[in-house]
Formats: sequence, structure tokens, C-alpha cells
Amino acid sequence: MRAIRLHTFGPAENLTYEEVADPRPGPGEVRIAVAAAGVHLLDTALREGFQGPMPEPVKLPTIPGREVAGRVDAVGELVDPGWLGKRVVAHLGFAPGGYAELAVTGVERLHEIPEGLDEGRAVAMIGTGRTTLGILRFAELTEKDVAVVPAAAGGIGTLLVQYAKNVGATVVGLAGGPEKVARVRSLGADLAVDYRDPDWAGPVRAFLAERGRPATVVFDSVGGDTARTAVDLLGRGGKHLVFGWAGEGLHDGSPLTFGEEELAARGITSQTVLGPVMLQKAGGENPLRTLETESLAQAAAGRLVPAVQSFPLAEAAAAHRALETRGTMGKVFLVP
Repeated sequence: MRAIRLHTFGPAENLTYEEVADPRPGPGEVRIAVAAAGVHLLDTALREGFQGPMPEPVKLPTIPGREVAGRVDAVGELVDPGWLGKRVVAHLGFAPGGYAELAVTGVERLHEIPEGLDEGRAVAMIGTGRTTLGILRFAELTEKDVAVVPAAAGGIGTLLVQYAKNVGATVVGLAGGPEKVARVRSLGADLAVDYRDPDWAGPVRAFLAERGRPATVVFDSVGGDTARTAVDLLGRGGKHLVFGWAGEGLHDGSPLTFGEEELAARGITSQTVLGPVMLQKAGGENPLRTLETESLAQAAAGRLVPAVQSFPLAEAAAAHRALETRGTMGKVFLVP
């Protein structure tokens, strides 16, 4: 099979398109003929040797990628042969191997792709979608909320905007550049502004003043100055939900933090919703799977439509460079 391999940590150019041996499914495993392989911003950091949330350092050489969708083309022992030929999507967990024509994973990780949902969007929902729904459990949005969404043209951001509008909330979306701002506006945001404008907060304050309502929730994935300005829009009792700080660089990011005195004075709650914390309100025997199942169902019903952008598998390096320079909109995936 053809796959992307990383032999040395470093820049995107270190991702090479190679011929490698076909993987074989072991007991309890299936092999997927990959139609879409998800690319995550975290992948770009792991490529450079950043360990991040991984329990162990990445061992080289490696085939990156942890989200795949396609058809089951082989099953191992102890697996129901009824899976053969089914369209499936799976998050591989901490195991790599997604940037390839074939990928192996445990059968317990599989979700059958709902009818009418394509593989690219299924990949978006198995990772980005489940994260979005986990974050939203903490927001508890209603029609009375005013939500500020930095990075609103990104994979999570586009879903946050749609969900908030679905419940009747007012949404202010921030994005970088005219094209992304137009995209956020098309999603239904009540106001879309370009955070590259040094005075971007001015129009937002005017918008909120016209309605006589301060922001109630800030979904913070960027950190730094943008997040600080967004949080300054919150009224008393507002929520600051942190799930990243890519605005300052994933490797040495600058999460926005508050002192206890400032929080008490403003009545703001600030909470980081990452990793296991994200699962606290998901429910079910397997909270992660609960979020994945709900995410796919929301997409299949058309309530959440993930923005996606594809690259050929052979151009994985270009996909990484685009992510690193904010040259993408929505979830990025590779097509073998």
C-alpha cells in the first residue's frame, strides 16, 4: 500500500509518500480501505517531536494520523464477518496509522457511517464533532445566550456556530480574513468580524450595546490577545471555556489565565475543557463513544454540517503547511 511516513522529526517536508507493507488485522481487529484520513493540528506538532497528550513519545518511523473512514476489507479472528464491506469511521485513539491506503483498528472503535453522510464529513465528526459536543455540554446554551466564537471558520468553530444558532442563541463569530468572515456569516452568525483588524472589538461592542446584552460565553481555542479581548466582552456570570490556544502556536501556546480575585470581581467562570475533563458530562458507559455516536447522528440529520477541505494523500505535507499557516477552513482530510 501507499502511505505517508515520518522518519525524522521536523518540518512538513519530512512527511514522505512511500510504498509499505499492507497491515494485517489481528484478533479483534479489522482493516479499513481508507477513503478519508483526518488531519489534526496536533499532528503538525507531533511531527516536530512535541509529545502533547500522547502517553508515550512517538516512535519513528511512523505513519501519522488517528482518524479514518472507508470500507472494511478484512477482519481478524473473533470479529463478526458481517463487518466486511461496511462503510465505517473510527478514531484510532493514540495509535497512529491513518495517513495510508489501509488502516487497522479494533472492532470496538468502529461506527457504521449513517446513510447520506460521506466519508470526509464522517471523519470530521468522529474527532472534531465529538470534541465540539463535549465542549457544548459545559456551555449549556439556550436562546438567552450570546456566544463569542474565535476561530469560527475552523473545524470546531463552524460546528459551535451552527449548534448555537440551532438553540436560538446570538452568535458573534471571529475569523481571519474576508473569505473566512464570509464563511462564518453564511453559517448564520449574527455578527462576523475579522480579528486581524486591530479594532475588531469595536463593532462587537456596538452590536452588543444595540441589543443591550453582554456576551455570556466565550469559546476559547486561540488564547493570547484575541482571547483576552473576547473575554472582556463577557458580562457578570459569563463563561470562558478553553479548549486550546492555537492563536499563539500549539507548541508553546499562551493560554489565557485568570487570578482568583479577577474571577471573583467579574463573576466569570473560566474552565479548561480538554482531555478527560471533556467527558465529564457526556454520560453513558463509554462517554467518548456517546459523543461520537451523537456527533454522527447530528451530521446525518443535517443539524450539524462540518466544513471540510481535502488534499490528496501524497500531498500530506501541503496539508500540514496549510494548517500551520491558517490557510484552511474546517476539517482537513487526506484522500488516498
